Amino acid sequence: MRAPFLLGRLLFGGYFIFAGINHFKQRRELAQYAAAKNVPNPALAVQLTGAVLVAGGASILLGTKPKLGTAAIIGFLAGVSPIMHDFWKQEDPQQRTNDMINFTKNLALAGAATALMGIEEPWPASVTPKPTARQRATRILRESIAA
Repeated sequence: MRAPFLLGRLLFGGYFIFAGINHFKQRRELAQYAAAKNVPNPALAVQLTGAVLVAGGASILLGTKPKLGTAAIIGFLAGVSPIMHDFWKQEDPQQRTNDMINFTKNLALAGAATALMGIEEPWPASVTPKPTARQRATRILRESIAA
């Protein structure tokens, strides 16, 4: 299970990192689209969501605090999808189809992120930060009390 799980993490986390970077590279175009969807302060919204995507994707890819990373991704998808991909409001058939495809894709991605939340930490092949001196002292104290 280790190799498929790691490959899946790389692909899944990498997807969100790429999407977040795209938010920064195409911030003007995305802000215009967000403004058309009546998003308040669209330029800031695009930058903040880009940061959430990069942080969440990196967390999943590296396995560092992955439950927080998946929660960030789920929060992004749950907040953005009904606003940006509101296919039920679209009258143009092509726009309706595009929005429905993106909405259902985001729903599937949210499902995958939710499933990843159920995997116990630390994940296999995770990059884990070294514990601080305080964390090490706390662990030693707890172990000595438990003994």
